[in-house]
Amino acid sequence: VMLRLGILGSTRGTDMLALISAIKTNRLNATINLVASNKHDAIILQRAKEYHLKTLYLDPKQTDYHQKLSSAFKNANINMIILIGYMKILPTSFINDWQNKIINVHPSLLPAFAGGINNNVHEAVLNAGVKETGCTVHLVTEQIDAGPILLQKKCAVLPNDTVETLKQRVQTLEGEALIEVLMQGVF
Repeated sequence: VMLRLGILGSTRGTDMLALISAIKTNRLNATINLVASNKHDAIILQRAKEYHLKTLYLDPKQTDYHQKLSSAFKNANINMIILIGYMKILPTSFINDWQNKIINVHPSLLPAFAGGINNNVHEAVLNAGVKETGCTVHLVTEQIDAGPILLQKKCAVLPNDTVETLKQRVQTLEGEALIEVLMQGVF
């Protein structure tokens, strides 16, 4: 089955580049039909345009923001939404519209460091002094970072790690984890 992906992101979209590469090399049988963001200046939108992907910026201050977002994905014929650095909480209505069709990649081994975002998670990992971290791909449910875990990938936390060095290692795992989950269709 050809996956028709919709990507929802607020940040740089590094994991999207891994997906694009997997699609271009025929490793992943998918298309990216729409890349949407709640930030007009998000780097993920710039990167999507460089690859001639359809993009959408929606102002999150609109009263029917999530309804418009859901409609845009439906109109783009999406069958799976991937959250890549999306910095907003999705309401129940949106999650119900896309039941078992939204996956998120979180930059820790959930349930550890759930609820945090981006650099805050890596900083918390370093402050906690744990020896291992990684990423988790999970189905999105109403409970933040608590949906069924589809795949986890691990890496060591090195003594000289900074937020940036740790983030880079975890992001490499994130792209691979997303590709594996999509290839296996385990959702």
